Amino acid sequence: MFYEPQAGHGLPHDPFKAIVAPRPIGWISTVNEEGQPNLAPYSFFNALSSHPPMVGFSSEGMKDTPRNARITREFVFNLATLPLARAMNDSAATLPHGESEFEFAGLDFIPSDSVRPPRVAGSPAALECRVVDCIELHDLEGRALDRHLIVGQVVGVHIDDAFLCEGRFDTAAAQALARCGYRDYVAVREVFELLRPGE
Repeated sequence: MFYEPQAGHGLPHDPFKAIVAPRPIGWISTVNEEGQPNLAPYSFFNALSSHPPMVGFSSEGMKDTPRNARITREFVFNLATLPLARAMNDSAATLPHGESEFEFAGLDFIPSDSVRPPRVAGSPAALECRVVDCIELHDLEGRALDRHLIVGQVVGVHIDDAFLCEGRFDTAAAQALARCGYRDYVAVREVFELLRPGE
């Protein structure tokens, strides 16, 4: 099968997100101008740089999370894990402006050290970030798409010591979640090592 996205795929569901998978979930906490917390999961998320560490997420539409991050210039990435899967999914609910997704999802939050947005209390790892770029994406014809990429530089890292093993963060023990397209998710429960040629 071959198709051009502009012409359509003819399938009952779009395969694009299932092909680009698994994708880490950017479980992003922010605060608005009044300091009210917001929490939402984004499956268009990833690490972008290691030195300095940077992460980015994109939003289809200027929702509360990208708006808050653009205005306050801060956000926190909270690692979504299998034990937190239901709460992560609940935090995707569309709530009235200013209503807390933390409360709706039954999650406790704790203060961050370097930024104003709080962290998910039960998450085994969190990255405190300051925004370095907010970009509206454009298509090949130069049309603005109302798709917004937020890039943050990591200024603080929290790790639950229970998930450190011989100096490494144990992703399998944390059971990190990823999105596989459609309504499908996967939890990391097993990892294997490959060395690059010459290492």
